[in-house]
Amino acid sequence: MSTPTQPFTPSADLARPTVADAVVGHSEMPLFIRKPNADDGWGVYELIKACPPLDVNSAYAYLLLATQFRDTCAVATNEEGEVVGFVSGYVKDNAPDTYFLWQVAVGEKARGTGLARRLVEAIMSRPELEDVHHLETTITPDNLASWGLFRRLAARWHAPLNSREYFSTEQLGGEHDPENLVRIGPFQTDRI
Repeated sequence: MSTPTQPFTPSADLARPTVADAVVGHSEMPLFIRKPNADDGWGVYELIKACPPLDVNSAYAYLLLATQFRDTCAVATNEEGEVVGFVSGYVKDNAPDTYFLWQVAVGEKARGTGLARRLVEAIMSRPELEDVHHLETTITPDNLASWGLFRRLAARWHAPLNSREYFSTEQLGGEHDPENLVRIGPFQTDRI
């Protein structure tokens, strides 16, 4: 007995506005935000490598995120289908009202467009996350760009932002800055 095959749709075709959750940027460089798929895994991996100080995981990990966690991740592509932005995260099993954001990456070509915020808000406005009223992430103390993003999100969502040390340098093997747990919320998803 054979398994029916799924039709193949290239990433560039999936980036069309009719499939995208949102189109952002400007007319000279539109960016398309959507759920990722397996075709995006390698592009996400390459994007993360190009965005220090982000920790680079394996290409396999990004393939899993793009397929197994696609409802809670978002990818941004340009008109050619190149991955220029990515957000990964998941709804916590032990706290179903909380979305844990794992990584945010915006490539050099898309910086200054507000893409990071738009990627996060695209995820948070999905029907699958309507019961989510808190966002958590971890940020190193010196990552000013991430601190700025999450402070802006808290202000836009009219929600408090709290933080505390979560993982110490020692817990991270002695070669990594400590990670602070940052929590925004509660917020109402209809405000996003």
